[in-house]
Amino acid sequence: MNVVVVESPAKAKTINKYLGSDYTVLASYGHIRDLPSKDGSVEPDNDFAMSWEVDAKASKRVSDIVDAMKKADRLILATDPDREGEAISWHVLEVLNKKKALKDKTVQRVTFNAITKTAVTEAMKAPRDLDMELVEAYLARRALDYLVGFTLSPVLWRKLPGSRSAGRVQSVALRLVVDRELEIERFRTQEYWTVDADVSAGSDPFLARLVKHEGKKLTKFDLGNETSALAAKAAVEAAVFKVEAVEKKPGKRSPAPPFTTSTLQQEAARKLGFSAQRTMQAAQKLYEGVDIGGETVGLITYMRTDGVSMAPEAIFEARDVIGAVYGKEYVPDSPRMYKSKAKNAQEAHEAIRPTAMGRNPGSLRLEPELGRLYELIWKRTIASQMESARIERTTVDLTSADGQTGLRATGQVVQFPGYLAVYEEGRDDEGDEDSARLPAITEGASAKVLKSRADQHFTEPPPRYSEASLVKKMEELGIGRPSTYASVLGVLRDREYVRMEKQRFIPEDKGRLVTAFLEQFFKRYVEYDFTAALEEKLDLVSDGKLDWKEFLREFWKDFHAAVGEIAELRTTNVLDALNEALGPHIFPDKGDGSNPRLCPTCGSGQLSLKTGKFGAFIGCSNYPECRYTRQLGVSEGDGDAESADKQLGLNPATGLAVWLKNGRFGPYVEELAAEGSSDKPKRSSLPKGWIASAMDLEKALRLLSLPREVGKHPDDGKVITAGLGRFGPFVLHDGTYANLENADEVFDVGLNRAVAILADKRAGGGRPQRGAAAALAELGNHPEDGKPIRVLSGRFGPYIKHGDTNANVPKGKDPAAITLEEALALIAERAAKGGGKKPAKKAAATKSKAKAEGDAPAKKTAAKKPAAKKPAAKKAAPKAKAKATAASDDGAAPWDDEG
Repeated sequence: MNVVVVESPAKAKTINKYLGSDYTVLASYGHIRDLPSKDGSVEPDNDFAMSWEVDAKASKRVSDIVDAMKKADRLILATDPDREGEAISWHVLEVLNKKKALKDKTVQRVTFNAITKTAVTEAMKAPRDLDMELVEAYLARRALDYLVGFTLSPVLWRKLPGSRSAGRVQSVALRLVVDRELEIERFRTQEYWTVDADVSAGSDPFLARLVKHEGKKLTKFDLGNETSALAAKAAVEAAVFKVEAVEKKPGKRSPAPPFTTSTLQQEAARKLGFSAQRTMQAAQKLYEGVDIGGETVGLITYMRTDGVSMAPEAIFEARDVIGAVYGKEYVPDSPRMYKSKAKNAQEAHEAIRPTAMGRNPGSLRLEPELGRLYELIWKRTIASQMESARIERTTVDLTSADGQTGLRATGQVVQFPGYLAVYEEGRDDEGDEDSARLPAITEGASAKVLKSRADQHFTEPPPRYSEASLVKKMEELGIGRPSTYASVLGVLRDREYVRMEKQRFIPEDKGRLVTAFLEQFFKRYVEYDFTAALEEKLDLVSDGKLDWKEFLREFWKDFHAAVGEIAELRTTNVLDALNEALGPHIFPDKGDGSNPRLCPTCGSGQLSLKTGKFGAFIGCSNYPECRYTRQLGVSEGDGDAESADKQLGLNPATGLAVWLKNGRFGPYVEELAAEGSSDKPKRSSLPKGWIASAMDLEKALRLLSLPREVGKHPDDGKVITAGLGRFGPFVLHDGTYANLENADEVFDVGLNRAVAILADKRAGGGRPQRGAAAALAELGNHPEDGKPIRVLSGRFGPYIKHGDTNANVPKGKDPAAITLEEALALIAERAAKGGGKKPAKKAAATKSKAKAEGDAPAKKTAAKKPAAKKPAAKKAAPKAKAKATAASDDGAAPWDDEG
C-alpha cells in the first residue's frame, strides 16, 4: 500500500482517480504547522532556531496520515513543484518522523507540472529525495519575514499608535503607492495646444497635424497659449500645400510569451477586472481539476511560475491546433522560443498553459469565472506560437509653398493579422497610436485644407497604480515573488493602508504615516534596491550557493542594531521628524503667504502631528488651553471644526442644489427640497471608505439615488433592492437583508449576484466571518426544500451542512469524495436523532438526554468548565491583549508577507 500526500482535497480527489487501489491519497490542506504568533518563535541568539507548532485544525489530518501509514509501505509526498510545495512536504515528513510513523517505510518525493493522468503516472515512475536547498530557502524566507515583522511592528505600535504592521515586502509595496501619490501631488499642470486639419489631396479627406510653423519644427510646448495656437491655425488656413513625401515602412508585431504568474495577474486585471487574489483562486481550481464529461481533469499547468518556456510536445500541439483552426499561413516556419526578461526570474517551471491545446474554450462548460480565465490562458498560449502580424506604417508630409508651414499625417494598415486574430496584450494606460488608415496619396499632389482646429491640452500627472501596473512594477524591481503578490496587496487593503478607487490604489494617511516613519528611521529596509538584493540572496540559497543561516546572521546584525537605536528615541523625536517629512501633505501651502500651521482657533498656537490612543491627529501647541484638533486626513480649508458646507452642484434631473455637509455623525450629502414644498430634503451619509474631500456631484447623486431597484426575484417576482444601512451595504428581498462586501457594490450588483447572495444568507451563509467554516465541496440542493448541501471544514473535523442540520463525515471517509446521495442519507440519519438547532429553553430541559446521546449541548456544558478561572485571569489581561495584537491582526500575522 502507498500513501500519497498532496495539499488540497480537490487535488487529492483528481489524483485518486488516476492511481489504482494500491494508493491512498490524503490532503494536508496546505501547511500543517507554522511559527506561533508570539515572541521567540525564531531565536537569533540560538543560531536562528525555529519553534514550529502544528495547527489545531491540522491535527486530525496528521492523525489520518499516521493511521494510513500503519498499513502502508511507502509514503509519497506529491505537493506542488515549488518552494512552498517542498516546504509542505518537509513539514509533513518532520511531524511524521517525530510521531515515529515512518519506521521501516520508504519516503519519496514526486512532482508534476500538470494534473493529468499521463503527468501523474509518469511522475510516480521518477521519484526523488526532498530538495533540502529549496527547504532551506523557505526557512530563510520564513525566518526573515518573521524577524522583520515581529521586530518592526512593535516599534510602530509604540511610536505610532494606530499603526497596524510592517513587513519586508508589504512595506516596500506600500512605499511604491505612496511615492506615486507624491509624484502626482508635486506635478504641475502645463498648458499646450495642437493644430489639426482635415486635408484632401485628390483623395478622401484625412487628418494631419501641424508639425512645422514659421519655418521651425514644433515641439510639444511651442504653442503654449491660445494666441499662438490661433496664429498657427490661421497660417494653416492661408497656406497652399503640396504632398512633399509619402513614406511607407513595413513592420512586424510579435506575440507576447505565454503567461507567468505575474503576467496572468496583470492581464486578468486588465481584461477581466479580476483582483490578483481572485485570479489565483480561479487558476488553482483549473490546475487542480474540473469535471469534464464525468472525468476530473486538470485544465492548466502549475500556476505559480516565472518561466515562459513550454514543453516541446505542447509547442507542437499548439502549432497543430493553429494550422487546423486558423490555417497554415498562421503557423511560423519554426517554433517560437521565449526567455524571461523579469529580474530574478528562476524559470524552474513551464509557463502557464492549457494541459491540452485541442481543448478549445468553446467546447467546455465551466463556471463563468473559470471559463473566462481559461479562455484567456488558451488564447495567450495559442497566440504565442502564431505568425507575427504584418503592418504597413505610412507617413505623409505636406509643406506650404513658402516652406514655412508643414503638416504630417500618419497611419497604419494591418496587412496580415497573424496572432492578432486571436489575442492582443492589454495596456495599463492607453497611449496614442497611429492606427488610422490613410487613403491612397500620390507624392507631389496638391493638397487642400478643408477645415482646421486649434485644441487646448494640459499635461497629466502619472496615473495611480492599478493592481496590474503595481504587480508589473514590483516584478520589474525584483521585489518579492509573483506567487506572494496577491497576499501582499490583500494585506495593504486589510490594514487600511490603501483604498481602491476606480480600480486604482490610493494611500490612506495611515499608510503615508507608516511609510514616512520607515523612510525616516529604517530607510535602508524600504529601499527598492535593498529589497531586490535580499531576493537575489534568497535565490542563491535556493541554488545551494549561500548558507541560509549565514544569510540571516548578516541581515540580523545590522537590522537588530537599527531597531535598538530607534527604541531609544522619544516619541517627540519621532513626531518632529514626521512633521518635517509630512509637512507639505498635512499643512499644504495656502497660496496667500499665510502660515499653514497657524491654529485657526486660538490664532497663536502652531499645529503639529500628535499621537493618541486611536492613532495620529493634528493638534495645537497651546494645549490644554486650546483644544483644537482635526483628523490627519482633513486639511484646514476642508474641515475647520468640521463645519464647512460645500455645494457640489445642481441635480440635472430636478434642478435642485446638492450639498456636502458635516453633521454630528460625520459627513453626508443632501439635496434640498423644492422651495415651498413640504417634502423633506434627501440625505445620505458617506459610507465607510468614502472621504469628504473626494466627493463630487456624480458620487453624491449616486448616493442619493439609493435604495435602487436591482430587479425582480425569479422565484416570486418580488423586487430586490440595494442600499446602505446601519450595518453597511446590503441587498433586500421580502424582509431578508444580505450584506455586500463594499459600498461600491451597491451601485453595480446585478440580479444574478443579488439572488445568489440572498440564497446564501437564507441558507445560513451571509457575509464570511473570521473563523467561519471553510467549504470543501458544494454538493447541490436538497430535493425536498431546495436548500444547499455543503461539506465544510469545522473545528472538530469535516461535516455536512444542510440548513440547521450538521452531520459528521464518517471517520476515514474523504470529505471531498462525498456524493449527494451519501450526504442525503447522513443528513436524514442525523435529523432522525434530533440534529439541528434547538430553542434555548428546550436545550435546558433536555440537558441530561443530550448528554447521554453525545449531542452538541453536552459539549457546550463541558466547555464551560474553564469559566471558573476567569477572575484569576483578569490580572494578566493587559499582557494577554498585547500578545494577541502582536500575534494576529484581522487573522494575519504582522510579519506575514506571504499570506
